[in-house]
Amino acid sequence: MIPPQEIIRRKRDGGALTTGDIAEFVAGLSSGAITEGQVAAFAMAVFFRGMNRDECVALTDAMTASGAVLDWSSAGLHGPVLDKHSTGGVGDNVSLMLAPMIAAVGGFVPMISGRGLGHTGGTLDKLESIAGYNATPDARLFRDVVRTVGCAIIGQTADLAPADRRFYAIRDVTATVESIPLITASILSKKRAAGLDGLVMDVKAGSGAFMNDPAEARALARNIVDVANGAGLSTNALVTDMNEPLASAAGNALEVANAIEFLTGAHRDPRLYEATLALGCELMTLGGLAATRVEAREGLSRALDSGVAAEKFARMVHALGGPADILERADRLPRAPVERVVTVETGGYLAGVDTRAIGLVVLSLGGGRARADAAIDHAVGLSGFARIGDEMPVGSILCRVHARDEDAAMIATRAIRAACHVAPEPPPARPVVIEHVGRF
Repeated sequence: MIPPQEIIRRKRDGGALTTGDIAEFVAGLSSGAITEGQVAAFAMAVFFRGMNRDECVALTDAMTASGAVLDWSSAGLHGPVLDKHSTGGVGDNVSLMLAPMIAAVGGFVPMISGRGLGHTGGTLDKLESIAGYNATPDARLFRDVVRTVGCAIIGQTADLAPADRRFYAIRDVTATVESIPLITASILSKKRAAGLDGLVMDVKAGSGAFMNDPAEARALARNIVDVANGAGLSTNALVTDMNEPLASAAGNALEVANAIEFLTGAHRDPRLYEATLALGCELMTLGGLAATRVEAREGLSRALDSGVAAEKFARMVHALGGPADILERADRLPRAPVERVVTVETGGYLAGVDTRAIGLVVLSLGGGRARADAAIDHAVGLSGFARIGDEMPVGSILCRVHARDEDAAMIATRAIRAACHVAPEPPPARPVVIEHVGRF
């Protein structure tokens, strides 16, 4: 057995670690035999020295094997097991629509999602704004819902990739989160533990993204695709724009309401629609549900327009403890007592948005958490957000603030105006999908 300090030294000095080195280190990470200080030193060594593809694959494999790995072979599923993961953003509620859409075209989606932290929202927080929704069901219920409905969105269970849970907690307090190899292994160990046949990554770039620079987002997307496929998980990625909120709503219950409008056809934000269909097309072609992206787009459009995707969402919500009539009674979602409009004081065109600042407004209203253990207010947030390029005469509405009290609404209004840039001329159009990063 190699002492952990020797593994740390080898990486610190720029050497490549063997599969055995990494397996031993992760085993000690899981058992607690390796101290927090040693884990932090290893993370810092990787942060500065990096990892090659083989090392990343070995780290992913070892962290996947540190806990249970779901096996769907005996579940009687008649389609591929697929999932999507986003690096996070503002107004990013794609998962709420995409999971039932894929279920509606013959896929099965065991989506294990996270909570929001900082300025980005979390899928679980959105779903928990639905009364009764159980985001942490036992394994039997989870499997039953996936099998009978086609999709289930839940939180990470204690037995999936436990080594990653300890590793991430230490990275979070040692300023080593922003490492492409460690981000890659963290994401993929959990996704591989879910027993997937295919994965699409949505890597955000822009002012509201974890990675502002598109070049860094491309590098992360490329690394995830290469490592995932090297580890046996068919994966493609899209680099998508996060220079404005993706949906016109930001905040938990408000994003659920937005998703219901999307699924039922009452309202579909154009950029959100394009991002959702693009990610869905990747999943359908990866899983063999469509031969081409054109065929996949047609199938997804039918699933939406026929109401089948909306029905899948409603069935998932009810099967996991929520109301049976969520589509008809979205008005029962939590509502903040104060609603105020934010208007434009100088006319022109909405030319830019500091999207991170918008996310922080939702956080300041109580709709997010600065610490992992903090409580959140599901009702607060923003809705009806104008899109970049919209003509904005003086007095036109930028968005609506949903707040707990007048003081919070006033503070949010000032921050939103400061985060939005109105110019005399419209800005150039920006595609929502910046780049496709594929296996080949």
